[in-house]
Amino acid sequence: MFDDTIAAVATAVAAGAGSVAIVRLSGPQAEAIGRRLFVAPGQQCWESHRVLYGHVVDPATGERVDEALLLLMKAPRSFTREDVVELHCHGGLICVQRVLELVLAAGARRAGAGEFSQRAFLNGRLDLTRAEAVSELVTARSRRAAQLAMAGLDGGLQRRIGGLRERLLDQLAELEARVDFEEDLPPLDAAAVVAELEAVRGALLQLVADAQRGQLLREGLKVAIVGRPNVGKSSLLNRLSRTERAIVTDLPGTTRDLVESELVIQGVPLTLLDTAGIRATDDRVEQLGIARSRAALAAADVVLLLFDLEAGWTAGDQELREQVPPGVPLLVVGNKADLAGGLAGPAGAEPTAPAAAPAVADACISALSGAGQEHLEQALLRRCGHGGDQGLQVALNRRQHDLAAAAAAALARSLEAAQQQLPWDFWTIDLRAAARALGEITGEEINEAVLDRVFARFCIGK
Repeated sequence: MFDDTIAAVATAVAAGAGSVAIVRLSGPQAEAIGRRLFVAPGQQCWESHRVLYGHVVDPATGERVDEALLLLMKAPRSFTREDVVELHCHGGLICVQRVLELVLAAGARRAGAGEFSQRAFLNGRLDLTRAEAVSELVTARSRRAAQLAMAGLDGGLQRRIGGLRERLLDQLAELEARVDFEEDLPPLDAAAVVAELEAVRGALLQLVADAQRGQLLREGLKVAIVGRPNVGKSSLLNRLSRTERAIVTDLPGTTRDLVESELVIQGVPLTLLDTAGIRATDDRVEQLGIARSRAALAAADVVLLLFDLEAGWTAGDQELREQVPPGVPLLVVGNKADLAGGLAGPAGAEPTAPAAAPAVADACISALSGAGQEHLEQALLRRCGHGGDQGLQVALNRRQHDLAAAAAAALARSLEAAQQQLPWDFWTIDLRAAARALGEITGEEINEAVLDRVFARFCIGK
């Protein structure tokens, strides 16, 4: 247990943005600080998990700072397994900040990012996968990402990883026993050991593959819509985002700056960037917009190159295509299918491509009517490697992915030692490394520096 008490505002705070804000305290002095600052009228009883009504009062002046509720949670029945007090104040900026100042003046220390969750982990309340799932749930950008975070919070990932690690430790124990006492033990079935290591490695490789899909759901994609002036980029952004975020006119060069819009398609968060049309121009303002368009092109996770089906594929379109950085997924989309002779059809339907549509087009759409939108969305996700999330129950984050991949690589080296029929102790070197990597995922084998990096990504108050 820790000997100091930490405090922080545990809810988002902005002027006029919420009616309630929570100041959270955790540590041995939490209750004492609460009793010093909170006055509960009448015969209300200070018991664990009971809500009290009253006022936060400045003990130096007797001033009532806020009308509030107090919730006391005695150890170990709290998130951190320490004494926890929550002061539920009025929202906004002033009240909650004054309450926090009084709490800090009364002896609490301002909590760092993720320090409550870190204490929960260090006090045995959470394993590391559950603690990370808390942060992922808070920052989830789509319903599917939140579902994956809840699966981790419910212990699904810990059970998977913990089970695989136990299987490795069982094999390691058998091998190390043979290294020291082979003459006193029955012969070890090497084929059975190899089969078990291969099975665990296969399960790890599947988790690594699933992590790539999970990462897409968790972090989303930045999609740069590029093209020559007046090919319909702004109309397409408005169509996909179902809002009028960008100004649409028949005049080339209307978009002078990047316009962003966020949306979710099949659980994947997307940030669409409507860029200025790239062309030669003497307009200084438009030149700045074009420079930002080129920067967005270089930084995007995927590029959607839009061209005008009515005008056909031009040298300018080809020049833009050649500017897409190597390795960045590219989707070439023909717009204005209705004007070019294609059958636009109802919104969401795939239009009939015009007879003269260039073979370079991966999809055709009418941004005006919405025909082809669903087909375009599917093609965009496929081009980014998203094959759907059916069957995806848990998903590793980046840290966990790297450790699982390292464990799988260590098992491959151990299996190579087995194939070469090396002595048992050669098998155990990499097998021990694999078990250690899996222990780092759940926090069973972790050092302070790694913990600091993990929890530093959390928000303040969590």
